[in-house]
Amino acid sequence: MAPSIVVIGSSNTDMVIKAEHLPAPGETILGGKFFMNPGGKGANQAVAAARLGGNVTFITKTGNDIFGKQSVQLLEEEGINTSLIISDPLNPSGVAMITVDKNGENCIVVASGSNAELTPINLYNAKDKIEAAFIVLMQLEIPVATVEHVIAVAAAANVKVVLNPAPVCALSDDLLQYVSIITPNETEAQMLTGIVITDDESAKKAAQILHEKGIETVIITLGPRGAMVLNKEDCVIIEAPKVVAVDTTAAGDVFNGALVVSLSDGNDILTATAFACKAAAISVTRMGAQASAPYINEMRTVKFNEVVV
Repeated sequence: MAPSIVVIGSSNTDMVIKAEHLPAPGETILGGKFFMNPGGKGANQAVAAARLGGNVTFITKTGNDIFGKQSVQLLEEEGINTSLIISDPLNPSGVAMITVDKNGENCIVVASGSNAELTPINLYNAKDKIEAAFIVLMQLEIPVATVEHVIAVAAAANVKVVLNPAPVCALSDDLLQYVSIITPNETEAQMLTGIVITDDESAKKAAQILHEKGIETVIITLGPRGAMVLNKEDCVIIEAPKVVAVDTTAAGDVFNGALVVSLSDGNDILTATAFACKAAAISVTRMGAQASAPYINEMRTVKFNEVVV
């Protein structure tokens, strides 16, 4: 069996409207197509990893409602181990309202619901699974105290932790020193370091600041340009395949899911980042969050002149 990947994070239902442009404050616009899809950064990353061949256990907290039950069912259909998902009898499942413009850019508002109630005590039964994992992947749509708890458990067991700091918030140096890989985008890296990223040199400076906090590898995703990887050996930009974006909603989530799968397959960090860039490039040519994540056979067969739309 493939090495175990444990993803801990949010599960939402995404309600998406396509529109010509994103509304300004106070503006009402008439949109186009409406989609209702499973989402949430944690669930998106778990699905992306599973579709790419990962042995994935997903831990989250859903409401005891139709959205939560449907989310668990869909995760099981993806081959994900859902045995540690918690049903919350008091709070609704998370939802996200998403508007996507004609260029594929988006704006998102999330009502966290049960995701905000995933506490360290809820993870008591998951301790053995975390300690036995090859790698743990987390984001910040769950309480930071829970993220800190998981990082402490994983670090004590010498388990690698990948942290996707989204949505970004202040993170303590005590937490960051135990993170193996951090994967902010340019905006998140800027908010974590105070460095305004305008070019490769400023991105490298921000990455270096994070690396000096004890993080083994810093990967700053650069959108259509790819990703910068910085560790004690390298500072390299991995270029992304050139595509025309339709919807960028889950690109970062697909990147992170693909990254941990490639690492669990035994690849080095640069190879894994290139794999993640390719998966993310495929995803932005499709509508939806989890629906946009590619399958492993597509990674082997898709030629990018066939992907561009």
